[in-house]
Amino acid sequence: MSSETPDRVAALRAAAHPLRLRILSLLTGAPMTATEVAQELGITHANASYHLRKLLILPAVVVEHEGGPGRGGSKRYRYDAEREPRTGGRNRPVEASRGVFLVLAEELSRRAGLLAPEGRGAQTDAELWVTPEDWDAVVDTVREASLLLHRAAKPPRSPGTVHVNATIALFPMVDRQPAQDR
Repeated sequence: MSSETPDRVAALRAAAHPLRLRILSLLTGAPMTATEVAQELGITHANASYHLRKLLILPAVVVEHEGGPGRGGSKRYRYDAEREPRTGGRNRPVEASRGVFLVLAEELSRRAGLLAPEGRGAQTDAELWVTPEDWDAVVDTVREASLLLHRAAKPPRSPGTVHVNATIALFPMVDRQPAQDR
């Protein structure tokens, strides 16, 4: 079966939307209802509900019912990064992945407008060549750091917290220049 299975492509496309990326970030810190998401992002309840339903295709988006299963009440959505498939990034749907990276770039641009004048941070930008073993070690380390950050997430504006950004995109690249031409 092709690596570009309909489920994988649909999941990537669901996440490849700036508003949905913001919703996923919110749902990392605390389970939220569509009403709470709408209030936090300044959008309509209908818009929040629509995007939350679209995100349900992701294995890491979970619905919890207030009052327990089958008792009605509000649906609370949460994002559990631990449930994300860990394929190692191999055999990913390339075109859908490109879409996600483009949306990440757009979202990073929005977040850069919120850059605080003080506080710790780190950045890197690199296009380079490394051994497959070194690459695997870096990807594993960044994945663990990402999970650590997701586990530490709190509800928006919780006392004692700071609003932070983490935008990470690691991927192998096609070498457009053949070795004999170098």
